[in-house]
Amino acid sequence: QESESPLNSNITAFALKAKVIYPINQKFRPLADGSSNPSLHENPKQAVLPNQVMETSTSGSLGSLSQGDKEDCSSSTTIHSTTSDDRFQARAFLTVTSFPEVLMCESFDVKLCLCSLVLKDLMLLDTELRKEKHVMFIQVLKIYLADFHRKKKITDDLFKKILLIQENGFEELQKQLDARLQSTWMSGAHNSEYQILEDLERKEKEYSEHIIDHMEAFWKQTDKAQQAFLDQSKCSSAKSTKIMMDLTEKMIAVENLLSEFQDLQAMDILERLFNWELMVKMIDSLKSYIPEECKCRLNTVSNILDHLTVKKNLSVRQKEKLLTDLHKAFWEQLAHFSNECIQQSKDLISRELECHEKKRKELKDRQKAEQQSLLSKSFNEEDVNDFLKAYHELLEKHGQAQWELEEEDDCKSTEAVADLYKELYSKASHALEELVAELFLQTLPVVTGLSVRECELLIEEWQENLVPQLEKWETHRQRRWKLFQEQLLQEKELWIKEYALSAVMQKHLSEKQEKIIQGVINRLGCLSDGSVNYILQKHRLLLCSVLRRLTLRRVGMAALARMRLSRKKSLLQELREQHTLQKGSSTCQDEDQWQLQKAVESHILEEEEKLEEETQQTHLEFHQQLVREIEEALQFLQQHMEQVIGQTLLQHAREEAEKKSSDDGQDFKERLVEAAVESVYGTSNNISRLVQKYYQQLGKITEGYEGKKLQQLKSLQAERGERNRLRMKQEVELALKELTKGLLNVSSTVHQRMVLQQKKVLAQFELQQQIRLESLKQKLLGLHHLETELENQLKEAEEGFMSELAALARVPMAVKKQPSKRSKPAGEKRNSNKKTFHSPESADKSDSHENDQELPGLTSGLCR
Repeated sequence: QESESPLNSNITAFALKAKVIYPINQKFRPLADGSSNPSLHENPKQAVLPNQVMETSTSGSLGSLSQGDKEDCSSSTTIHSTTSDDRFQARAFLTVTSFPEVLMCESFDVKLCLCSLVLKDLMLLDTELRKEKHVMFIQVLKIYLADFHRKKKITDDLFKKILLIQENGFEELQKQLDARLQSTWMSGAHNSEYQILEDLERKEKEYSEHIIDHMEAFWKQTDKAQQAFLDQSKCSSAKSTKIMMDLTEKMIAVENLLSEFQDLQAMDILERLFNWELMVKMIDSLKSYIPEECKCRLNTVSNILDHLTVKKNLSVRQKEKLLTDLHKAFWEQLAHFSNECIQQSKDLISRELECHEKKRKELKDRQKAEQQSLLSKSFNEEDVNDFLKAYHELLEKHGQAQWELEEEDDCKSTEAVADLYKELYSKASHALEELVAELFLQTLPVVTGLSVRECELLIEEWQENLVPQLEKWETHRQRRWKLFQEQLLQEKELWIKEYALSAVMQKHLSEKQEKIIQGVINRLGCLSDGSVNYILQKHRLLLCSVLRRLTLRRVGMAALARMRLSRKKSLLQELREQHTLQKGSSTCQDEDQWQLQKAVESHILEEEEKLEEETQQTHLEFHQQLVREIEEALQFLQQHMEQVIGQTLLQHAREEAEKKSSDDGQDFKERLVEAAVESVYGTSNNISRLVQKYYQQLGKITEGYEGKKLQQLKSLQAERGERNRLRMKQEVELALKELTKGLLNVSSTVHQRMVLQQKKVLAQFELQQQIRLESLKQKLLGLHHLETELENQLKEAEEGFMSELAALARVPMAVKKQPSKRSKPAGEKRNSNKKTFHSPESADKSDSHENDQELPGLTSGLCR
């Protein structure tokens, strides 16, 4: 006892200073030669058994550890600093392709391997949904083409040609995507056995970029397909708009179906992740049975030999030699058990995977035949919704069947490995018991001179003493299992919270984008209701596609963040578990143990704070990356919508030009020019004077229009200034009221005041935009009224000129003049439709010379 106290004191002082955590109940006892070494039975940590886990727990893997792993986690009772050790982020972990392979991984790699499988499942889900969307679009287009073919609007050759071109186009897009993805997966580290987390994060980012680019190319291809279909079918404008609206609505329905299915599948993937962790933990617990039983048996034998030493039946050296020999025999037996576990589990899992692959192939072949059977059926245009629903339900059924098959295979593999470990454990336990029996019944009688009956009594005593130790270990194992379940439940809640946050962000982005496109439509104001609805539907379709992809990307980022922090969380959780178990097992403590326990608790709190800080930093980093990717995706959305709106406006302009050219009496003007040129009554001087008079009349009309326009602009500017003055006055009064209210409510936090101020600024900005928009609308309304009046005057001047010319050339007026009442609304409509393409000023100038340019043939022909 005297030699024990200063040594324990030194250990405690060193532990407190260096923050190295030692087992609370660790004790040292002097040997016969005066040296001081840990006792085999009083310090379980010192009785190191072969392949005993030194990383994370006493129930760890039995396999060999890489040098990097041993450097990163040298002891189960220490934890690395979360700020100084940067090897955690870029560490390598085993590459796995299926869950059964994880059962053979080191316990320290389990979370990384499982999260990599989650990323793989998310990628497969994304691929399947993308294929489904492509097939559905082709089938919807095929249904519309078949309907036109039945109505004899397109030929059979044209029908096949259009369909073949689109199918080839989508196949080419898929080939380009596959080539890019192949290049991404081949880059980085070329060790196929291990993955590096940094490489995985980079590949996931590049994959997301490739998918967004592919999405953009896909929608461009769909637009080309629709336009080619409409051009070949030679539909009317109204019919084309209706078909494009129908196709867009159908694809929106497809996106909604895919989005709902994706949400359900993503939650199922996360649920399966936690089921995987439970199964791996169960196997990990089975692996620990033999190492723990070895320690318990050695400790019990050591206690009996200590008792024999005290009774002078054994010398200290004889006792230590017997323990060393037994320890060596246990070591060899445990090594054999470990090797058997590794080799037989590998063979078992290989057989299981081969069997699973056969079953999956058979299932996929049957499902592919069912899909082809459904796709080969013919559907009418009215049955498109029924087809979409039937096809999606079929694929959903197939996905569920594959999912159930995979879960069944995972459970079977886990049960098979568990049965194998139980069988090997039974054999190893029996072998250990035989080694102890050999020690007591063969070796001890020779060394101690005890009778066989006395040695048999010692075996019975050993068995009685072994039971409470095994029960104690079983109690610790159950408590550790309960702590693990609690930790898993907390992680599950965090995942659900993250997914709910993703849904909120998706809703916010959707509402914001809908508001933006609605504002753009309001500013256009010239399009028909059908065109407006088409633009809104097209925007909704692209937005659904983008948001669905970003939702999946956010789930993947959550998995990557979990992988980045998994090692530190595992070490900290192990430290918590050991501290909790040691605290619960220590009924009475001396001063040194109490101080050491307080040091452990302080160290755990310190590491928790560091881990929390790094967790927030990691989540912030991934959030910023997600925001950048959202901005890029929305930029693609904006560019595509600009093209859609531009094409719609161009189509609208063409329709208006066709209407105008059909109403301006161009045929009569051409006949009048020919008749005037051939007439013998019209001389060059007479016609020149008539043309000059017409130009002078046009000049007076234009000059009057410019004067009225300038006067109206000044009037509108004055009204706008007055409105701004009144608005500024109201804002000052409102600001004074809010300032008074803010002085009364000083208790509000700075953050709340900043949020209120931000909302106020945004509201003011939107109000200013609305006022400016209303002012522009009033300005355009006034200018349109002046333009209508100008057009009527120009029309009257043109008709007067044509009448005088016809009278001069003695040509009868064969055209019916349109009343001014009908020309006015037409002018209003025509000019109102031009406000999108030009500013009001440029539109005014172009309209003022419009009718001058309508008669080039007339005036030039007359001059000729």
